[in-house]
Amino acid sequence: MSVHLQKEIEKLKKLIIAEGTVVEESVAMAVRSIEVRDEEMARQVIRMDDEIDQLEVNLEEEGLKILALYQPVAIDLRFIVAVLKINNELERIGDLSVNIAERALFLVTQPPIDIPFDFETMVFNVRKMLRESLDSLVSVDARLAKQVCESDDVVDRINREMYAQVKKGILAHPERLECLIHFLLVSRHLERIADLATNISEDVIYMIEGKIVRHKVKEYMA
Repeated sequence: MSVHLQKEIEKLKKLIIAEGTVVEESVAMAVRSIEVRDEEMARQVIRMDDEIDQLEVNLEEEGLKILALYQPVAIDLRFIVAVLKINNELERIGDLSVNIAERALFLVTQPPIDIPFDFETMVFNVRKMLRESLDSLVSVDARLAKQVCESDDVVDRINREMYAQVKKGILAHPERLECLIHFLLVSRHLERIADLATNISEDVIYMIEGKIVRHKVKEYMA
């Protein structure tokens, strides 16, 4: 690898880490705004979306420039391709944080209601998956990436249980229908963030091992 290409790849790595840090903060603030019913925190998440969008554009331009100028091969090429895909996943996670924040803006205008699912466990697992998916990229750790993929089942289970809990809540408190639907959407957004963290981990596995495990991750883990 040329010295110039090495410098460009290090720059790309710093850009993806910076974007990941902002996205992690966005997710954390979005779920916190639900927990503490903080309208200003929710609005701050929405404002952060412009920053995430700009980071995504900057990184994509940088990655495409490297491909055009240096025509990398093997592990360098896989790294750049993986980073470009992860860049897109992070921007989508930022959008989902905004969606959660928008649910929070509605919920703070309503009388408090018990969250009809295991919100704390779901949030813990989603944030852990996102953090570890990015850690696996930085540390080039396929084992950690595989662990993230395996963790997705926990979040999926809680999301499935959410539907039954909301149904019970609506039957017991039909006057709270709108609030319960917003919580259902929050659960769905969190489940989607977990899916995207899994996608990031699959991209890391591809980067390290050159194996595309998308759509067949369970067979790969067996």
